[in-house]
Amino acid sequence: MLSHRANPLRRYDRFFFKTIINYPLKSCTFAHFKLYMPNILHIESSTTVCSVALSAGGVAVCTREEFEGASHATRLPVFIEETLNFARANNVIPDAVAVSAGPGSYTGLRIGVASAKGVCFGWDIPLIAIPTLLIIATAAAQEADTDMLIRPMIDARRMEVYTALYDHNLTELEPARPLIIDRETWHDRLEQTRTVFCGNGAEKCKGIINAQNALFLDNIVPLSVNMIAEAERRLAAGQTEDCACFEPFYMKEFQATTPKNKIIHLY
Repeated sequence: MLSHRANPLRRYDRFFFKTIINYPLKSCTFAHFKLYMPNILHIESSTTVCSVALSAGGVAVCTREEFEGASHATRLPVFIEETLNFARANNVIPDAVAVSAGPGSYTGLRIGVASAKGVCFGWDIPLIAIPTLLIIATAAAQEADTDMLIRPMIDARRMEVYTALYDHNLTELEPARPLIIDRETWHDRLEQTRTVFCGNGAEKCKGIINAQNALFLDNIVPLSVNMIAEAERRLAAGQTEDCACFEPFYMKEFQATTPKNKIIHLY
């Protein structure tokens, strides 16, 4: 079995500047250097969709996806194991782990972050946190026109959503926040700018937000393959997390509910 320490070229504190010198030093130019981009394991489990991807040099080389509901506790460990087995077999050893950081499902986020931390501790590699709304916006940007703004939305029950606003270059224009949607929400902005609404929170807003400049993209979900570019950017900038202390961005505290049908009655 290939160890993650087997490649002498890898130094995890400088992995994004790995090079091989192919010519004698005196004759070297930039043309004589081969730049090795990082290999990153990506984990996304913030909604009912569960996915894992392994990227090498900005390209997904292995993906696992599950769209059938909240089975993250059973499917995610299998996906990670299969992807790491692929990494060992093909010598695409991860230099870092990127995880969807929230907001989203409380349980899904905890499972994803705990799994990511386990890989980071076991392989001695850094953790990268990617905002879930940015992951959704990245997928939408591939289908939206360049003059459109992108409004990713995650369902937060009833008429509340978690949302942020990005331009087509994925520059954040409004930070993530919880918001209750009504007919006047974003009325002034929608009179001026075409905006794409996407994510599982957008569906319930179709009957309320009916401005001409509001466009809805269906079937846009957060997937691990849409984390690749942002994960590489953050890794190169040194924007990694303290693996021991990092917690998902829940945005709101978890609220336990009382079951309607009580099995055990205490007298």
